[in-house]
Amino acid sequence: MTDDAPELRASDADRERVAEVLRDALAEGRLDMEEFGERLDATYKARTYGELAPITRDLPVGAVAAPKVDMVKKSGAFERSWAERIVGGEGSSTWAVAVMSGFQRKGRWTAPRRFSCFAFWGGGEIDLREADFADREIEINCVAIMGGVQVIVPPGVEVVVRGIGIMGGFDHREEGVPGDPGAPRVVVTGFAFWGGVGVERKLTRGQRQELREERRREKLERREQRRELRGEG
Repeated sequence: MTDDAPELRASDADRERVAEVLRDALAEGRLDMEEFGERLDATYKARTYGELAPITRDLPVGAVAAPKVDMVKKSGAFERSWAERIVGGEGSSTWAVAVMSGFQRKGRWTAPRRFSCFAFWGGGEIDLREADFADREIEINCVAIMGGVQVIVPPGVEVVVRGIGIMGGFDHREEGVPGDPGAPRVVVTGFAFWGGVGVERKLTRGQRQELREERRREKLERREQRRELRGEG
Protein backbone atom coordinates (compact mmCIF):
# COMPACT_ATOMS: atom_id res chain seq x y z
CA MET A 1 0.00 0.00 0.00
CA THR A 2 1.30 3.44 -0.82
CA ASP A 3 1.60 6.17 1.79
CA ASP A 4 0.06 8.94 -0.32
CA ALA A 5 -3.43 8.58 1.15
CA PRO A 6 -3.07 7.10 4.65
CA GLU A 7 -6.18 8.82 6.00
CA LEU A 8 -8.47 7.68 3.17
CA ARG A 9 -11.19 5.35 4.44
CA ALA A 10 -10.66 1.69 3.50
CA SER A 11 -13.55 -0.25 1.97
CA ASP A 12 -14.68 -3.82 2.61
CA ALA A 13 -13.03 -4.78 -0.70
CA ASP A 14 -9.71 -3.33 0.51
CA ARG A 15 -9.88 -5.32 3.73
CA GLU A 16 -10.69 -8.48 1.78
CA ARG A 17 -7.66 -7.93 -0.48
CA VAL A 18 -5.42 -7.72 2.58
CA ALA A 19 -7.06 -10.81 4.09
CA GLU A 20 -6.40 -12.70 0.85
CA VAL A 21 -2.70 -11.79 0.99
CA LEU A 22 -2.58 -13.08 4.57
CA ARG A 23 -4.25 -16.37 3.61
CA ASP A 24 -1.69 -16.86 0.82
CA ALA A 25 1.14 -16.12 3.25
CA LEU A 26 -0.26 -18.67 5.73
CA ALA A 27 -0.52 -21.33 3.01
CA GLU A 28 3.07 -20.66 1.92
CA GLY A 29 4.42 -20.87 5.48
CA ARG A 30 5.38 -17.21 5.72
CA LEU A 31 3.05 -16.75 8.72
CA ASP A 32 2.20 -19.14 11.51
CA MET A 33 -1.36 -19.46 12.80
CA GLU A 34 -0.83 -17.04 15.68
CA GLU A 35 0.59 -14.31 13.43
CA PHE A 36 -2.13 -14.95 10.86
CA GLY A 37 -4.87 -14.61 13.48
CA GLU A 38 -3.43 -11.38 14.89
CA ARG A 39 -3.03 -9.77 11.47
CA LEU A 40 -6.44 -10.90 10.24
CA ASP A 41 -8.06 -9.42 13.34
CA ALA A 42 -6.22 -6.13 12.74
CA THR A 43 -7.33 -6.19 9.08
CA TYR A 44 -11.03 -6.32 9.84
CA LYS A 45 -10.67 -3.64 12.51
CA ALA A 46 -8.79 -1.25 10.19
CA ARG A 47 -10.70 1.84 9.07
CA THR A 48 -8.09 3.61 6.91
CA TYR A 49 -5.35 2.74 4.41
CA GLY A 50 -2.80 3.92 6.95
CA GLU A 51 -3.98 1.21 9.35
CA LEU A 52 -3.96 -1.47 6.64
CA ALA A 53 -0.51 -0.67 5.24
CA PRO A 54 1.71 -2.23 7.97
CA ILE A 55 -0.21 -5.51 7.99
CA THR A 56 1.25 -6.83 4.71
CA ARG A 57 4.29 -4.61 4.25
CA ASP A 58 6.77 -7.47 4.95
CA LEU A 59 4.98 -9.97 2.68
CA PRO A 60 5.52 -10.58 -1.06
CA VAL A 61 2.98 -8.77 -3.19
CA GLY A 62 1.72 -7.41 0.09
CA ALA A 63 1.37 -3.77 -0.78
CA VAL A 64 -2.32 -3.31 -1.46
CA ALA A 65 -2.39 0.03 -3.19
CA ALA A 66 -4.83 2.77 -2.40
CA PRO A 67 -7.03 3.55 -5.38
CA LYS A 68 -5.25 5.77 -7.87
CA VAL A 69 -8.52 6.90 -9.40
CA ASP A 70 -10.96 9.42 -8.03
CA MET A 71 -13.79 7.20 -6.78
CA VAL A 72 -16.12 10.18 -6.92
CA LYS A 73 -15.74 10.74 -10.65
CA LYS A 74 -16.13 7.24 -12.03
CA SER A 75 -19.12 5.43 -13.45
CA GLY A 76 -21.96 7.38 -15.00
CA ALA A 77 -22.77 10.47 -12.99
CA PHE A 78 -19.43 10.24 -11.19
CA GLU A 79 -17.53 11.16 -14.35
CA ARG A 80 -18.74 14.71 -13.70
CA SER A 81 -16.84 17.00 -11.35
CA TRP A 82 -18.36 18.31 -8.13
CA ALA A 83 -18.55 21.76 -9.73
CA GLU A 84 -20.75 20.31 -12.48
CA ARG A 85 -23.00 18.61 -9.95
CA ILE A 86 -23.69 21.74 -7.85
CA VAL A 87 -26.27 23.18 -10.22
CA GLY A 88 -28.28 25.71 -8.19
CA GLY A 89 -32.01 26.09 -8.57
CA GLU A 90 -34.81 24.84 -6.35
CA GLY A 91 -34.32 21.10 -6.54
CA SER A 92 -36.42 18.53 -8.34
CA SER A 93 -38.03 17.28 -5.11
CA THR A 94 -38.24 19.05 -1.74
CA TRP A 95 -40.30 16.73 0.49
CA ALA A 96 -41.56 13.19 0.96
CA VAL A 97 -44.02 11.41 3.28
CA ALA A 98 -44.39 7.74 4.20
CA VAL A 99 -47.39 6.79 6.38
CA MET A 100 -47.56 3.00 6.66
CA SER A 101 -45.80 3.02 3.30
CA GLY A 102 -42.47 4.04 1.80
CA PHE A 103 -40.74 6.56 -0.44
CA GLN A 104 -37.52 6.77 -2.45
CA ARG A 105 -35.47 9.55 -3.95
CA LYS A 106 -32.67 8.04 -5.98
CA GLY A 107 -30.93 8.10 -9.32
CA ARG A 108 -30.39 11.37 -11.18
CA TRP A 109 -32.28 14.06 -9.28
CA THR A 110 -31.47 17.48 -7.82
CA ALA A 111 -31.32 17.61 -4.04
CA PRO A 112 -32.63 21.00 -2.82
CA ARG A 113 -31.07 23.26 -0.22
CA ARG A 114 -33.52 21.74 2.29
CA PHE A 115 -35.29 18.43 1.86
CA SER A 116 -37.92 17.50 4.47
CA CYS A 117 -39.36 14.05 5.00
CA PHE A 118 -41.70 12.30 7.43
CA ALA A 119 -42.00 8.57 8.11
CA PHE A 120 -44.72 7.11 10.36
CA TRP A 121 -44.90 3.33 10.50
CA GLY A 122 -43.07 3.41 7.22
CA GLY A 123 -39.68 4.00 5.68
CA GLY A 124 -37.85 6.12 3.18
CA GLU A 125 -34.59 6.14 1.23
CA ILE A 126 -32.77 9.30 0.12
CA ASP A 127 -29.94 8.30 -2.21
CA LEU A 128 -27.52 11.08 -3.19
CA ARG A 129 -24.94 8.97 -5.03
CA GLU A 130 -26.01 10.11 -8.50
CA ALA A 131 -27.77 13.31 -7.46
CA ASP A 132 -27.04 16.90 -8.38
CA PHE A 133 -27.06 19.50 -5.60
CA ALA A 134 -28.83 22.86 -5.46
CA ASP A 135 -26.08 24.32 -3.26
CA ARG A 136 -22.68 23.59 -1.73
CA GLU A 137 -24.46 22.74 1.56
CA ILE A 138 -27.82 21.00 1.75
CA GLU A 139 -29.95 20.00 4.72
CA ILE A 140 -31.99 16.82 4.96
CA ASN A 141 -34.56 17.11 7.75
CA CYS A 142 -35.99 13.77 8.81
CA VAL A 143 -38.85 13.06 11.22
CA ALA A 144 -39.20 9.34 11.94
CA ILE A 145 -42.01 8.17 14.26
CA MET A 146 -41.98 4.40 14.62
CA GLY A 147 -40.40 4.36 11.21
CA GLY A 148 -37.06 4.89 9.55
CA VAL A 149 -35.21 6.92 6.94
CA GLN A 150 -31.96 5.90 5.25
CA VAL A 151 -29.68 8.59 3.78
CA ILE A 152 -27.05 7.33 1.34
CA VAL A 153 -24.16 9.61 0.35
CA PRO A 154 -21.31 9.06 -2.12
CA PRO A 155 -17.61 9.01 -1.21
CA GLY A 156 -16.14 12.50 -0.99
CA VAL A 157 -19.16 14.19 0.62
CA GLU A 158 -18.82 15.62 4.13
CA VAL A 159 -21.62 14.58 6.50
CA VAL A 160 -22.83 16.38 9.64
CA VAL A 161 -25.58 14.81 11.80
CA ARG A 162 -27.58 17.03 14.15
CA GLY A 163 -30.74 15.01 14.74
CA ILE A 164 -32.31 14.21 18.11
CA GLY A 165 -33.49 10.73 19.07
CA ILE A 166 -35.89 9.69 21.86
CA MET A 167 -36.11 5.92 22.14
CA GLY A 168 -34.68 6.12 18.66
CA GLY A 169 -31.55 7.51 17.11
CA PHE A 170 -29.49 9.07 14.35
CA ASP A 171 -26.49 7.33 12.81
CA HIS A 172 -23.26 9.32 13.38
CA ARG A 173 -20.78 6.83 11.90
CA GLU A 174 -20.06 8.83 8.75
CA GLU A 175 -19.27 12.06 10.58
CA GLY A 176 -15.68 13.25 10.74
CA VAL A 177 -14.69 12.08 7.24
CA PRO A 178 -13.17 15.06 5.39
CA GLY A 179 -14.89 15.98 2.15
CA ASP A 180 -13.22 16.30 -1.22
CA PRO A 181 -12.25 19.81 -2.36
CA GLY A 182 -15.34 21.43 -3.85
CA ALA A 183 -17.66 18.63 -2.73
CA PRO A 184 -21.01 19.42 -1.11
CA ARG A 185 -21.75 19.15 2.59
CA VAL A 186 -24.82 17.19 3.73
CA VAL A 187 -26.36 18.15 7.08
CA VAL A 188 -28.85 15.63 8.49
CA THR A 189 -31.26 17.05 11.06
CA GLY A 190 -34.62 16.13 12.56
CA PHE A 191 -36.26 14.00 15.20
CA ALA A 192 -36.66 10.25 15.74
CA PHE A 193 -39.12 8.72 18.23
CA TRP A 194 -39.18 4.94 18.35
CA GLY A 195 -37.53 5.14 14.98
CA GLY A 196 -34.20 5.80 13.36
CA VAL A 197 -32.33 7.73 10.71
CA GLY A 198 -29.39 5.91 9.15
CA VAL A 199 -26.56 7.52 7.22
CA GLU A 200 -24.27 5.41 5.09
CA ARG A 201 -21.57 6.02 2.50
CA LYS A 202 -21.79 3.67 -0.49
CA LEU A 203 -20.40 3.25 -3.97
CA THR A 204 -22.63 2.94 -7.00
CA ARG A 205 -23.09 -0.42 -8.69
CA GLY A 206 -20.66 0.65 -11.42
CA GLN A 207 -18.00 1.60 -8.91
CA ARG A 208 -18.41 -1.70 -7.05
CA GLN A 209 -17.99 -3.54 -10.35
CA GLU A 210 -14.80 -1.60 -11.07
CA LEU A 211 -13.40 -2.54 -7.65
CA ARG A 212 -14.26 -6.19 -8.25
CA GLU A 213 -12.50 -6.07 -11.61
CA GLU A 214 -9.47 -4.44 -10.00
CA ARG A 215 -9.41 -7.12 -7.32
CA ARG A 216 -9.65 -9.86 -9.97
CA ARG A 217 -6.73 -8.37 -11.93
CA GLU A 218 -4.59 -8.15 -8.79
CA LYS A 219 -5.38 -11.78 -7.95
CA LEU A 220 -4.36 -12.89 -11.43
CA GLU A 221 -1.14 -10.88 -11.19
CA ARG A 222 -0.28 -12.49 -7.84
CA ARG A 223 -0.88 -15.95 -9.27
CA GLU A 224 1.36 -15.18 -12.23
CA GLN A 225 4.12 -13.90 -9.95
CA ARG A 226 3.91 -17.04 -7.81
CA ARG A 227 4.19 -19.19 -10.93
CA GLU A 228 7.28 -17.24 -12.00
CA LEU A 229 8.86 -17.68 -8.55
CA ARG A 230 8.20 -21.44 -8.62
CA GLY A 231 9.68 -21.62 -12.11
CA GLU A 232 12.85 -19.86 -10.98
CA GLY A 233 13.18 -22.28 -8.04
